[in-house]
Amino acid sequence: MALTNASEPKKPQPQPQLLLGTFIHSKSRTELEYIHNAAVAVDDGGVIVAIARDSESVDAAKDDVLRQTGWTGSDVNVVACGEGQFFFPGFIDTHVHASQYPNVGIFGKSTLLDWLATYTFPLEASLTDLAKARKVYTACVRRTLSHGTTTATYYATVDVPATNLLADLCLSLGQRAFVGRVCMDRKELCPPYYRDESPEEALVRTRESIAHIKQINPGYELISPILTPRFAPACSSDALKGLSAIQREEDLPVQTHISENKNEIRLVAELYPDSASYTHVYDDHGLLTPKTVLAHAVHTTEEEARLISQRGSKVSHCPCSNSSLTSGEARVRWLWERGIEIGLGTDMSGGYSPSILEAARQATLTSRHLAMQMEEGALKESTKLTVEEALYLATRGGAQCVGLGDKLGGFEVGKQLDAQLIGLALVQEDGLRAGEGDDGVMDAGNVDVFGWETWEERIAKWLYNGDDRNTKKVWVKGRLVHARP
Repeated sequence: MALTNASEPKKPQPQPQLLLGTFIHSKSRTELEYIHNAAVAVDDGGVIVAIARDSESVDAAKDDVLRQTGWTGSDVNVVACGEGQFFFPGFIDTHVHASQYPNVGIFGKSTLLDWLATYTFPLEASLTDLAKARKVYTACVRRTLSHGTTTATYYATVDVPATNLLADLCLSLGQRAFVGRVCMDRKELCPPYYRDESPEEALVRTRESIAHIKQINPGYELISPILTPRFAPACSSDALKGLSAIQREEDLPVQTHISENKNEIRLVAELYPDSASYTHVYDDHGLLTPKTVLAHAVHTTEEEARLISQRGSKVSHCPCSNSSLTSGEARVRWLWERGIEIGLGTDMSGGYSPSILEAARQATLTSRHLAMQMEEGALKESTKLTVEEALYLATRGGAQCVGLGDKLGGFEVGKQLDAQLIGLALVQEDGLRAGEGDDGVMDAGNVDVFGWETWEERIAKWLYNGDDRNTKKVWVKGRLVHARP
């Protein structure tokens, strides 16, 4: 089925909006809040300005919000839940390589370093062809939007024009994004056809990309630059120091990889013998900041976790990629207990799915594999992530990771409307789903709801069986950016 997305820049919705029905969001790491017979008022700038909740009826909630805002019915665009539908916050992908999207599912039997040389570097280098880059990036942004990803933290490539194109497309298609030009100048690791020729060149190119994003989106309301040292082995010490100087000057976020693979960790120790650990390499160069997102952290030690927590840096958990490349199992509960905020990343194309919902369910499965390695007892049980915790990682946890916890992640006055309308198919007496014909053909996904399930059970079914067919509409900052029948 064709996906419907805006392909040209659009202004915000000309009218305020009223969203009516059931709203579900994370109240905390351990609790989802279910708000029924509710109305959420969104102004024409995409900000939630009033909420009526748990009213006698949806109509009563609507009337309440209209009284709060002083709006009339003719002032607003109304979107109401249908049967089996609910509103949920937009997903936040805290680690994804837009430039690798064509390679999703192609990783063979590789481990990390072999996979980079065989699959990744050749593809990324080819995106100097801007026609090819446009095709790749447009497909990636459209696909992630269709899965409810309203915010994405993107790696682009070394090439400045291709990186700028990704920023342009995110702005045009309406996805909130952090876009990073990849820095990689170490000749021992980076191929001659794909690298910065010097630390100085890496920094100049980085500034060029920052300047472009400043020009197209001043204030970074939707698109922000993000400093992107690929990972410590790919960068010289001078390049890392230079990026740190830019970070302090511009107060920008940082994204990179850490402790993904044991061979990678050994390589870092060889290349940076004066640093006490992989984490210390970034800290020694001034890149371990409260605005830093570290992808993977699979093999992080106690000392490293303590340092990450002290610096206020965040972790992007990428369970699909960690399994696909045989990297290992990140310990989410263990990291949480050490005071580290965590979000989810698809890490395409190390990961094979563009869906943060898929990442959330794989996070729960990874936690169970960790638990299987433990002796019976309280620790074994506590290691397993719940449905509520997985969906927190996908929304509020991700918002905290990317520094937008005050703006995104839930339905509250003052937050921006980054949201999804989710639809689950209701099974009728004849065994067919509502709207389904005798031929059984219906594009409604894999979730069957029979009507006797509690809301908690419906959400569990969605987490473990849902896909993009359940994502009916997607809004970013109040703008409708994706819709399907």
